Amino acid sequence: MTENLRDKTVKGVAWSFVERFSVQGVTFLLELIIARLVGPENYGLIAMLAIFMAVSQVFIDGGFSSALIQRQDRNEQDFSTVFYINVGISIATYALLFLAAPWIATFFGQPILAPITRVYSLNLVLNSLVAVHKTKLTIDVNFKTQTKISLLSAVFSGLLGVALAWLGWGVWALVWQALAAAVLNVVFSLYFVRWLPRERFSRSSFRKLFAFGSKLLAATLISSLYSRIYDLVIGKRFNSVSLGLYSRADKFNQFASTNISGILSRVSFPVLSEIQDDDSRLLSVYKKYMQMSALVVFPLILGMCGVARPMIHALLGNEWDGCVAMLQVLSFAYIWDCVIMVNLNLIYVKGHSDYVLKLEIVKKLIAFGILMVTMFYGLLAICVGRVLYSIIALYLNTHYTRRLLNYGFITQLREIAPFFAMSLVIMALAMLISALVPRAIVALIVSLVLCPVAYVLMCRVFKIAAFAELMSLIKDKIK
Repeated sequence: MTENLRDKTVKGVAWSFVERFSVQGVTFLLELIIARLVGPENYGLIAMLAIFMAVSQVFIDGGFSSALIQRQDRNEQDFSTVFYINVGISIATYALLFLAAPWIATFFGQPILAPITRVYSLNLVLNSLVAVHKTKLTIDVNFKTQTKISLLSAVFSGLLGVALAWLGWGVWALVWQALAAAVLNVVFSLYFVRWLPRERFSRSSFRKLFAFGSKLLAATLISSLYSRIYDLVIGKRFNSVSLGLYSRADKFNQFASTNISGILSRVSFPVLSEIQDDDSRLLSVYKKYMQMSALVVFPLILGMCGVARPMIHALLGNEWDGCVAMLQVLSFAYIWDCVIMVNLNLIYVKGHSDYVLKLEIVKKLIAFGILMVTMFYGLLAICVGRVLYSIIALYLNTHYTRRLLNYGFITQLREIAPFFAMSLVIMALAMLISALVPRAIVALIVSLVLCPVAYVLMCRVFKIAAFAELMSLIKDKIK
């Protein structure tokens, strides 16, 4: 990795890490407090809206943000055009959801969802107002400013949510917390990023960006439908309590996996785009990103799997015990996400959004097929189906990375095998501690101390190159 790319990576990863884990950490802790106050049923009600919000957000973005990041010849007219598109589509989408609210409530058999939908959906319009601001910060690898914006929004909105939950507002505490976060995000984004659209809407800019973004839109839409279809199926086939338990198990894994993967994905996309035409350098840097992802994500996910029961009991209470087994099974689905995302990122960098669309269509058809079978056998079967899908998705993604850079499935498995093996040891250690220590909070604390130490020792004993590289990056940042 050259010094310039290394410097961008260090700064980008450092601030992206701070942003993700300060913001998500604060949000996560505040959500845990709210979860203890409102219970699984109210969380399930919000989760029922997840698919509608996710699909709407995909249409609002339209793939234009990624198109702006990917193109090196972007200009002010491009940014202004994307702003108008985002805001226009968000208003139209909100109007549709407002009208559809009674139907959504009837579908799930929850009358309260009608007013909730009409208020909660305002987030879409608010987020669209500063989508371009966030894109500009990502292009500049300026995650320091994003950290400030996100952290301030998360803290103040989270405190409001806790207060409302404590006062007995139930599900509305979650609704107003989300809306407050969106409002604060707009205020702080406009303050820190002094940008407003200065050009008129341009058809030529639209066509240029849509050429890349349209394929990405379709791929992202399919992916979002898949990721949220579980909420729809579980909410409809089971009940809001079951959905609340599943949603919380899913969020624990998302916090551990998606945040780390998202950090490297956000940083690697603009950095790798600069060397997209130099295959040799691209492959070298790409391998480092993948190994770094596995180095951090694998032990985090499997360690959490090992300590799942005391963690749930200590943080949420016995009322949430039903999500323990689901969390453990889902860990073996989320562990592969970091590698899947790095592979997809490479395809984006090379400008092959058409490949991504083909991949998403094939993968999600398989995923829907698996879900349609497993839904008849209960929640745990659905979780096992997600594990099967993740492995298939990884295999299919590597088909194109092998074609582009001759870096296929078997080669990648060999590279990440040491991280997986060491992480299984960490999982076993966490399970042993959980079995030997009866008090949940004590078992959790002991695991949090011993498991990281054991993992670092294994990395040093087996002389893991990615670990040495990570330590070098950290030392560079400290200096």
